[in-house]
Amino acid sequence: MAFFVVLLQIVQVLLSVATWIILIQAILSWLIAFNVINTYNDTVRMVWEALKKITEPFYRPIRRILPDFGALDLSPMVVLLIIIILQRIIIPHLATALVA
Repeated sequence: MAFFVVLLQIVQVLLSVATWIILIQAILSWLIAFNVINTYNDTVRMVWEALKKITEPFYRPIRRILPDFGALDLSPMVVLLIIIILQRIIIPHLATALVA
């Protein structure tokens, strides 16, 4: 049982990292959209492309379900909501069930 608790803790850490990646990408997208920084800079473009490649597998299934809102992309918010539900509700209940 201790193995599964450690596994759940690792999942918690990975979900926290995913949350930070999504938040960083959202802030970077706002900075690009409002032309504070531009993608002509090679470093900015590389970071932007890397973040898109990391997060796109999470966003793609959500985008298939959500209706098209034009320029407004709500898939990062939905993914963050799913991560929060996993971190605060599902994983703690699994851990307590495994310990008991």
